Parts: sequence; structure tokens; C-alpha cells
Amino acid sequence: MKATHKLLFILCPVLVLGFIYYSSWKLHIYIWVQKPQIDAEETTVVLTNAADVKGMTVYDKQGFLMQLDTPLSPDLMYKYGNLSEGACKPGYAAAKMTSIYPKFMKLAPMFLDPNFKRLGKVSGYMPPFGFKTQEKLISSILSETKYYGLGEHLDSLSCKRCIIVGNGGILSNKSLGSRIDQYDVVIRLNEAPVKGYSKDVGSKTTMRITYPEGAIQKPENYEDNSLFVFSAFKPLDFKWLKQMVYKEKVRGMEGFWKSVAQYVPRAPADMRILNPYFIQEAAFQFIGLPFNNGLMGKGNIPTLGTVAITMALHNCDEVAVAGFGYDMNMPYAPLHYYETVRMSTIKESWTHNIPKEKEFLRKLVKANVITDLTNGI
Repeated sequence: MKATHKLLFILCPVLVLGFIYYSSWKLHIYIWVQKPQIDAEETTVVLTNAADVKGMTVYDKQGFLMQLDTPLSPDLMYKYGNLSEGACKPGYAAAKMTSIYPKFMKLAPMFLDPNFKRLGKVSGYMPPFGFKTQEKLISSILSETKYYGLGEHLDSLSCKRCIIVGNGGILSNKSLGSRIDQYDVVIRLNEAPVKGYSKDVGSKTTMRITYPEGAIQKPENYEDNSLFVFSAFKPLDFKWLKQMVYKEKVRGMEGFWKSVAQYVPRAPADMRILNPYFIQEAAFQFIGLPFNNGLMGKGNIPTLGTVAITMALHNCDEVAVAGFGYDMNMPYAPLHYYETVRMSTIKESWTHNIPKEKEFLRKLVKANVITDLTNGI
């Protein structure tokens, strides 16, 4: 064999191997520097380790982690893994929420107090997303109520388990009453009754969150020893609350979309104003409803249940729900556990976006931020 042929015989394999090595290296570079082909409207991508595709963390357009069923970080595993079985987990809901939504900031007071004007995130918005133009009325109300917490016992707890009891028909015949009553804080919504339904919904009520049109109208239907928690959706609502606190005759009924309670059988010391930040955060940050220049508009108001869950994420250590979930595929199913109104009526809602809201709540359940006792979400 000639010398030139020998040289070619040796060089060819070397060149082939070199090409393969070079190509594979370029391919590796291409994998981690190329932007993923994902709709920019749907996700935000953060590469935590450019040399490894597995280091890619993907968030949806609201800022939630796309992969929700991720385990706790090692430090949180250590913190909660050492607790005895059944023990309350301090800070657990906020820790889980932060793990899937890094923008979450826990500190947000449950109720307004005399320093409410310092709450910058809501001071510049009209109701329901803030209290702008209502400062004088709120100051007058708070000067009469005088108390701004849950009460001495609950405020002193180092770990609080809270449950928000929704009004859904899914609660019927579940016999969850005794389990619901075991929670430290039981939160109920609007006029949903307890009497006659305690086997399924429990008998304990720590607070009842409502607005004028949703408030119980028959004084005898209020539970003893519960807080009346007011959530405003329009400026007129604060005028109504002042009349309830000061036990005045209700005047100026124009502007309410249905009849409102004429009297609330609660002492001023048992009345609270829910921080409107929770409406704002639920609507614009968590669900992604239309901002509409910060004003109430079509489809940009979260349901009171989701507002209550948002409040609990900031102020409770463990959060559970029961009676949540609208199944739009069952139009003839009962909407609420206490009446015969059908599921189909929710489609007529002007203010809520049920599908988007359900999407948000499913994130919380899938990531174990909240526990759904009735599995309706």
C-alpha cells in the first residue's frame, strides 16, 4: 500500500470521529440556549442552569409554576417531616404557596384597623379593590367597632387551621359536619345556613364574610359568638355597614341589586372589615381577570369564596375548603346545599369568571396548598 493511501486510511476515521464529536457538542449547546417553543402569552421561562435542560423552571402567565406537584424543598421537608402525625404545621400554606408562586408575600392583615390608610396596595383603588373615597366612613366605623383581630384566644395561637365552607350543593349528604368543626377557624359565606344542616356543614362558625345583598336578613338565623365580617364591593356598601354598626335605620336603598338586611344582631365589637387587598390580589394576580382601570367591570370580580381562600393563605397556617366546585356539565344539579336553585343559573353571572377561577383553585389543590374535603375543585 502506498504511503499516501495509508495516511488517508488513518485520517478518515479520525475526521469522522472528530465530526461526530463536534456535532454532538453543537447539538448540546443548541438544546440549552434555544428558547423553548412555548406561547409567550401562556408562559414565562426562567433557565436556572443553562447547561442542563432539567434546570429549566417554567411559569404560567400569572406567575405560577407549571409543574405543580413538586416536592417540598429539603429544608421544608426537614421542618415539617419532624412534626408528629396530625400536628398543625406552622406556616405550611404560605410555604407551599411561595414554592409555586414566588411573588407571594405573606404579610397582609386580615381586617382593616385604624392604620388602614398605610396600606398602599389598596389606598389608591375604589371599592371593591380598595377603599379610595371611603376613608372617612371607614374611620368612623372602626372607631365604634374598636377590635380588629379574631379574638384573644385565636390571635394567640401559634398555629391556626382554617377551613372555608363554601355553599355548594356538593356538601349535601357528605356528613362532614364533625370534621369541619375540628378546625380552629371556620369561615362561612353570606347567608348559607347552619341550622338544619349541621350534619353536613358543621355547627361552628368563627366568622361569616358577607356584603349587604348577601347578608342574613332574619336576625334569628345568625349564629352566636361569630364575627360579622364585611366585604365591600361598591362605595354604597360602606354606608350600609355604618348604619348596621351604629344601629341606624337603613336609608338610601337605591343602588343595591336586591334587598338588604335592615339589622345585624351583632355588637360593634363583633364586626370587622375585610382587607380589600384580598379581592384585588385574587382578581388580578392569582386569576388574571380584566383590570378595567381598577374598577368593577364585567367578569373581573372573584367569588367571595376565592376571596376568603386568598385571605386564609395570608393568615392561616393550614387551609382547607369544603363545598367548592361548580360543575357546569350538570346544569340541573343544585347550586347550593340549602336551596333548589340550579347550577345553570351561574352561567348568568355578570361579575364572575367561573372557568378561570376554577383553574386557579385547581392549582392550589394540585400543589397541596389547600385541602379540598369534598373533592369538587
